[in-house]
Amino acid sequence: MLETLLFLLAGAVLLVPLTRRAGFGSILGYLIAGAVIGPVGFRLVTDVETIRQVSELGIIMLLFLIGLELRPRRLWVMRRSVFGLGAAQVALTGAILALPLAALGLSWATAAVLGLGLALSSTAIVLPMLAERELLGLGSGRDSFAVLLFQDLAFIPLIALVPLLAGQSLPDELPWLAVAKGAGGIVLILVGGTLLLPRVFRAIGGSRTPEVFTATSLLTVVGAGAIAHAAGLSTSLGAFLAGVLLSTSEYRHELEADIKPFEGLLLGFFFISVGMSANLGLALSEPLRIAAGLVGLMAAKVAVCLLIGRLSGQPWLTSLRFSLALSQGSEFSFVLFGLAVALGMLPGNVADEANLVVAFSMAATPVLFALSERFVVRRLTVPPPPVYDAISEQGAPVIICGFGRMGQIVGRVLRMRGIGFVALEMDAAQVVVLRRFGSTVYFGDPGRPDLLRAAGAENSRLLVNCLADIEENIALVDVVQRNFPNLKIISRARNRRHAHLLIDRGVKIFVRETFYSSLRLTEHVLEALGVASPEARRAVDIFRQHDERSLFATHPFYDDEQQVIQSANQTAAELTRIFQADQESASPKSAEKAPA
Repeated sequence: MLETLLFLLAGAVLLVPLTRRAGFGSILGYLIAGAVIGPVGFRLVTDVETIRQVSELGIIMLLFLIGLELRPRRLWVMRRSVFGLGAAQVALTGAILALPLAALGLSWATAAVLGLGLALSSTAIVLPMLAERELLGLGSGRDSFAVLLFQDLAFIPLIALVPLLAGQSLPDELPWLAVAKGAGGIVLILVGGTLLLPRVFRAIGGSRTPEVFTATSLLTVVGAGAIAHAAGLSTSLGAFLAGVLLSTSEYRHELEADIKPFEGLLLGFFFISVGMSANLGLALSEPLRIAAGLVGLMAAKVAVCLLIGRLSGQPWLTSLRFSLALSQGSEFSFVLFGLAVALGMLPGNVADEANLVVAFSMAATPVLFALSERFVVRRLTVPPPPVYDAISEQGAPVIICGFGRMGQIVGRVLRMRGIGFVALEMDAAQVVVLRRFGSTVYFGDPGRPDLLRAAGAENSRLLVNCLADIEENIALVDVVQRNFPNLKIISRARNRRHAHLLIDRGVKIFVRETFYSSLRLTEHVLEALGVASPEARRAVDIFRQHDERSLFATHPFYDDEQQVIQSANQTAAELTRIFQADQESASPKSAEKAPA
């Protein structure tokens, strides 16, 4: 067991960073790791089923954490997306996939099971993939989650439907006892989550034993999943309901912090087990058949989701992300096909091909989604050319370019002194906020000569360059010096290199944005350590003067790293000597020895 854990962790550590760095996310890395160390690879790990059973806890924990993020009221608001989009996706995709399968010679019952099984998408693939890109809060993320939640609910009747399609007789308990058990399981989770769990967590939290609280958190997730499984429901659905019930608890954030590390690791192991179980030998023997199945599956699911997304009013960008996110098969597909094989309605070779197509679709989705984000989404999200404000004010002595934190402080002091200025800001959202608070700010790009001319640059005395981006800041200096050589510039500097670039252009007055605030902070630190206030102020002044001299002294060779390092060492040594000499001259002993 120790060797198995070693190979699982090594595969994840070696391959996941590579796929993330390539822009394809972590899921593909786990799948590749499973294929490499599994039975079809180097056979370092062969007990795939045990690993899958344990790692399915990761899916349960994932749904629990999602439930923690959802309030019951928000879940009620999502009901139309869940039962509208979800039902349409499963029904349409299942029908579109079943029809060609029936035309290929499979029975209608077999084609229906395959079509509905392939219509499901992987919660374990989609939600982490969207979360990595911070898309869960957008429309595409919310709609994807709504469809996945419906699929979790639909999986229960689908499991009950397979024996009926297999032609088995309908015993009395098959639907009624199963329905009663399922309803009883949900009621038990709801009642326990509402009445019992909050009291348990208050008791455990009050005892101040973190390890027991963590154990209770894990017990809650596993227990809810076990109750759902015993009732014939999806284990992830039970965990999800428990999470929703605890979403209003005062212990919600601590629960999330306790469960998150286990969820991430076990979910990674689940994807590794999927990669291990892929029958790559079948792909080598029937490459065209498997490739056609993969392309057909993903194309059908993308087309259906695009259609229902647009019909529901989604913008094109949202529909694209929504359809690509749900383009793969599901971990539940394996369960459904396994049951169909056990009942004799699905041939084993067909199930193997379907499982391999599902596994490949899981591996292909992160790649396809990443490529879409990189090459397609960027084109769809190109903003329209900005319409800059027409500037009516002219003749103000000062132009402030960039009205963020620094620019606003300059502007407030100038306004207090009755000095007029024109403020230009490139961020339209910032302009809206500032105008709401009564500031006169113009939306525009200060780097445009025509806009500066409209702001009165030919007659103004001073331009205050507060742009935060170094390249934009330097470009503005170049534009001003080329078009308005008589306009004096005072600039913000992000760091020493930025300051040197300003010196290159002859800008003599600049302020490093954190320099003076850091000095003031240092002065407070020294006083808090017991240094007298005048002495602390003198120490900071010595450092400031020395650092400013050093900044200009190193300007001739600021691009030579070796010389800069050597100069920094010399400066540090010189500064130490200055401080020592200053302390000696100020000490009482030195004062006694001094001549009268």
